[in-house]
Amino acid sequence: MSYLWLKAFHIMAIVTWFAALFYLPRLYVYHTLALQEEDNKASERFKIMERKLYRGIMMPSMLAVVLLGLGLLSLNFSGYMQQGWMHAKLLLVVLLLIYHFWCGHLLKRFAEDRNQQTHVWYRVFNELPVFLLIFIVLLAVIKPW
Repeated sequence: MSYLWLKAFHIMAIVTWFAALFYLPRLYVYHTLALQEEDNKASERFKIMERKLYRGIMMPSMLAVVLLGLGLLSLNFSGYMQQGWMHAKLLLVVLLLIYHFWCGHLLKRFAEDRNQQTHVWYRVFNELPVFLLIFIVLLAVIKPW
């Protein structure tokens, strides 16, 4: 029974984390466009929205995903570590964590008015977690190896 509770809360945390992972880079697109238009008032508003999203939603949900995932792994660690799909999934999760903290780095650059990327770059950057989500879900559901 504890497995099902952990899994349910893990999935809820994943949904919340991905919502933030999809939205923050989209805010970066709009923030960059506001900077191009030299709209300082909008830029300051984006800084507040980005900070609140990252610190208030993205970080807590990422921590919940990791902790609940570790809890799930601990229920049958040796069994999971014998399955190739789990190794691939965990590698993709590590890449997702790198993406998450890269978003935090970009947040600092915007907060310090040192953004160097274009809105087009952020549009492409915004799509990266989509691919990770697809492959992680496929691995977790299909368990190909």
